[in-house]
Amino acid sequence: MARDLRQQSRAITEGPSRAPARAMLKAVGFSDDDLRRPIVGVANTWTEIGPCNFHLRRLAAKVKEGIRAAGGTPMEFNTVSISDGITMGAEGMKASLVSREVIADSIELVARGNMFDALVAISGCDKTIPGTVMALARLDLPGLMLYGGSIEPGRYEGRDVTIQDVFEAVGAHATGAMSDAELKALEDVACPGAGACGGQFTANTMAAVCEFLGISAMGSASVPATHEQKDEVAFAAGELVMDLLERDLRPRQIITREALENAIASVAATGGSTNAVLHLFAIANEVGVELEMDDFDRISKSTPLLADLKPGGQFVATDVYEAGGWQLVANRLVEAGILHTDAITVTGKTIGEEASAARETAGQKVVRPLSDPISPNGGLAILRGNLAPEGCVVKIAGNSMTYHRGPARVFDSEESAFEAVQSGNVKKGDVVIIRYEGPVGGPGMREMLGVTAAIVGAGLGDSVALLTDGRFSGATHGLMAGHVAPEAARGGPIAALQDGDEIVINVEDRRIDVELSQKELQARLAGWQAREPRYKRGVMAKYAKLVSSASRGAVCA
Repeated sequence: MARDLRQQSRAITEGPSRAPARAMLKAVGFSDDDLRRPIVGVANTWTEIGPCNFHLRRLAAKVKEGIRAAGGTPMEFNTVSISDGITMGAEGMKASLVSREVIADSIELVARGNMFDALVAISGCDKTIPGTVMALARLDLPGLMLYGGSIEPGRYEGRDVTIQDVFEAVGAHATGAMSDAELKALEDVACPGAGACGGQFTANTMAAVCEFLGISAMGSASVPATHEQKDEVAFAAGELVMDLLERDLRPRQIITREALENAIASVAATGGSTNAVLHLFAIANEVGVELEMDDFDRISKSTPLLADLKPGGQFVATDVYEAGGWQLVANRLVEAGILHTDAITVTGKTIGEEASAARETAGQKVVRPLSDPISPNGGLAILRGNLAPEGCVVKIAGNSMTYHRGPARVFDSEESAFEAVQSGNVKKGDVVIIRYEGPVGGPGMREMLGVTAAIVGAGLGDSVALLTDGRFSGATHGLMAGHVAPEAARGGPIAALQDGDEIVINVEDRRIDVELSQKELQARLAGWQAREPRYKRGVMAKYAKLVSSASRGAVCA
């Protein structure tokens, strides 16, 4: 007997008692025939605020066509999205990481409330990707995630540029190295259309992660947002979700420890964003897999850095597509013996089988051969010490500084640190400390691209280090240590720092310390008092009360 594909939706659509529900569904255009088919939710993160998700209505229409062609009835709904690039450096940036939880929760509520049989989640930017995957894992309905794709690079003075260049130009402008007219000219061309930020920043890092997790079809994520093939990819995603429903293949069968380790390897091999640490912890939490900070360091140490991508390298995500896609990176990692090749993916094939189908473009320079890696080790490192007993994350891809000793310049907010950099009050050799910006302290653990880019733009990228209990944009590069845990708002050692304290960051030894005796550090912390919360009610206050340490993914569960 064929398996009932409407196990969930029957409770909404079938029987005399459901006549009121059917009447309401018919009011918006669904027919009796539609309601006799499996109901597939299409979770869309479309918004017209910024380019990352702007084109997702078009892709959703194609996904729905694919679902109908394969015998299902799609029902589309929307959820929230916060643009990191737009809110960066402002109070609004505190909403970004909070939105990951809201995205997951809202998709869960709509899917449970409407009893969908399967689910396609369409994402486009930094937090919508992990938020949608968290929901898929939590619901464990047959489903997949479709990434909207990368923006094309802009062109400025004969070279490819991304939003990273604009942020760094702000620092250059502040020092007088760039004129008002030059900054405006760059601003006008850096983002030429729809799609997520073009380097191996957080969105493209997490898009690659999802192919390696197996929750997105291999080959789907690297197709650029505005490429004509993207419509075909979206239609195929609609067909594929119906196949997943037929096979009863569910996210928790796909997102296993082996798949998560494959995903970590993809971050290491591509010089990906430190935000992947937070998001993979959060996804692992949804499927009940215990990850540790040291898992990231262990895998990164044994994975070569192969993709020469911005912010530390030369190329952008559209170049990855032209070179052979993330499938080519997977092929290299299989060749290196790093991937768990038997991990299943939404296509029904293993990641090893998917990787074997990679097609490399002759002469491409984006993904290095194993014989010539950019570095023998991956792009992430986990540091511990008396400043970060629970650990912190450093992105080492494209960074020549692996050791720094210097005096602390302590700031209790991102704004005050940015102002100091812009006014020339941060000097060579300094260690910029930005605290009370963690999951609780922010609340919301803001990204610090405004500050880090200003440091680089001011010509201090190779002589100033930065340490924060906040986090970084995937576009950040330089010796920048984020996710310091415990955070200042929870009385972590970073709360005890004072201007002039000598800070030592040693990436090779995986250490980050302040040159104070344990007795002095404890004495300072004994006098520490928790601050009044910035938000007393609403979603930000709820988040601050519920959120875990960054060392556990800053999750609210």
